[in-house]
Amino acid sequence: MSYQAHVKLVPGIKDKDIMMFSLTDCIWCNKTKELLKKLGLAYSYVDIDTLPPEEQKEAYKEMREYIPGATIFPTVIINKGEVVINGFSEREIKELL
Repeated sequence: MSYQAHVKLVPGIKDKDIMMFSLTDCIWCNKTKELLKKLGLAYSYVDIDTLPPEEQKEAYKEMREYIPGATIFPTVIINKGEVVINGFSEREIKELL
């Protein structure tokens, strides 16, 4: 099975393709989810810490394709890598979205 089977979709305005890699107990991940929801945007996310080990490896590998050598949460990928936001950045999210 792939980690993508665990990706959750949040309904809203589908202006851009937004995917977020997050952790369940990460305050900045939760703030980012709240901000996207407040802005009414549709987005997808996966909480990596809830995945089985093999699927975690797959998710980390894909995440690192966008931020080589680093693991920063949340990682928000917009339009399949057109823009990558590492960490919580309300200003950057509002400007880009």
